[in-house]
Amino acid sequence: MGMAHPQGRGVPAISRAARSGWTRLGTTALAAVALVGLALPAGAQAEPPAPGRDLGREVLGADDGWAAEGAGTTGGVAADDAQVFTVRTRAQLAAALDGGSPVPKIIYVRGAIDANTDAQGRPLSCADYATDGYTTEKYLAAYDPRSWGGQKPSGPQEEARAASAARQAERVELAVGSNTTIVGLGRDAVLKGASLQVKDASNVIIRNLELRDAYDCFPVWQPNTGGLGDWKTAYDTIWLRGATHVWVDHVTLSDKGHPDAAEPTYFGRNYLRHDGLLDITNGSDLVTVSWSRFADHDKAMLIGNGDNVTTDRGKLRVTLHHNSFKGVVQRAPRVRFGQVHVYNNAYQVPEGTDYRYSWGVSTESRIHAENNAFTTPGHVEAADLVKSWNGSALHQKGSEFNGYPVDLLAIYNSYNSGSERDLDPDVGWSPALHGRIDSAAKAARDVARGAGAGRIG
Repeated sequence: MGMAHPQGRGVPAISRAARSGWTRLGTTALAAVALVGLALPAGAQAEPPAPGRDLGREVLGADDGWAAEGAGTTGGVAADDAQVFTVRTRAQLAAALDGGSPVPKIIYVRGAIDANTDAQGRPLSCADYATDGYTTEKYLAAYDPRSWGGQKPSGPQEEARAASAARQAERVELAVGSNTTIVGLGRDAVLKGASLQVKDASNVIIRNLELRDAYDCFPVWQPNTGGLGDWKTAYDTIWLRGATHVWVDHVTLSDKGHPDAAEPTYFGRNYLRHDGLLDITNGSDLVTVSWSRFADHDKAMLIGNGDNVTTDRGKLRVTLHHNSFKGVVQRAPRVRFGQVHVYNNAYQVPEGTDYRYSWGVSTESRIHAENNAFTTPGHVEAADLVKSWNGSALHQKGSEFNGYPVDLLAIYNSYNSGSERDLDPDVGWSPALHGRIDSAAKAARDVARGAGAGRIG
């Protein structure tokens, strides 16, 4: 059925014990417990972090972006000893998250965790999830536009694809509830293949963690998307939906291991396997994303999911500062409705990579951009950095393009072909919650040294 990533065995039933029965960490040593009828593997017991700085007990600073508004963002700092966990496996992580429970909790991630594993920790492949006769070959044959036409896929192979996708989603979608801190221990904490979903939750912190390759085994064909049709994938690496007071800090997000550029072309379109790296939608609000790396990906960050979702007005307030966007094709970010402060970020377009734009100015967006640095090869012009869809305003100052100061608003308005109206510099608000704003050049140096997982100073 095509590419066999992820790899492994079939999907067994998951017992109640697997969901909630693994050992919880306290300040005292705990005995090993059974998981799905088996003893936990060696090293699976949790232990507190090493003495010294405890990232799990740290909270967002008082003026550190929109997530500091009001009561601020404290995550699981109120967790008692019974709700502090160190996890090494997908089963342990899922049990600690407890289905998105709002009980205050701190979860330390040690080492690499693969979400595409069964209850015993054995790796799972796309073939293991496939059911009801689904194969890539049969799906392609069934919905080839030359014979199927432009209607939405339906019938046995689409039903089989949906059923197969649901089996994978049960493993890789992990709900993060209110009052939760997830933090990687050391420099090598990795969560692979997972989609962390913060839905209708508040007061969440995710720090010092590499998240990569949220790989969709079962993309769906959408014949009428973009005129030519396109492949739609299911999993954002981190997805905030109706989430408030969220701090994402020193994380690294990418498709590492399986870039979409290496995937085949079907129906004239790239067979995409990944969706967004960090999407902030459905009325999410008061979010700070800091000192993080977004790398080697197509659509990095969507803020606001629809032009017609007018209930997002007054929400989607987001701060992005000291982040690295390297090898990102587009959406860094694309914004609808929100008041978004974008300052001291570094953007790099490597030679030979695809690139479309960085800042997407969409319906009623209010981006306030300050002192950001862009480094690109010769085929990318300053006029390429901003793109508008029904946008009306963009405030920007202090931008640098390949080491030279540029006025990206003036360039956009000068080069706008007339397909979109000129952008106004007045976005109707001024940021108040932020730290020191350095020059774009200094910020780029600081981001190179300090952004991403494993680089907390």
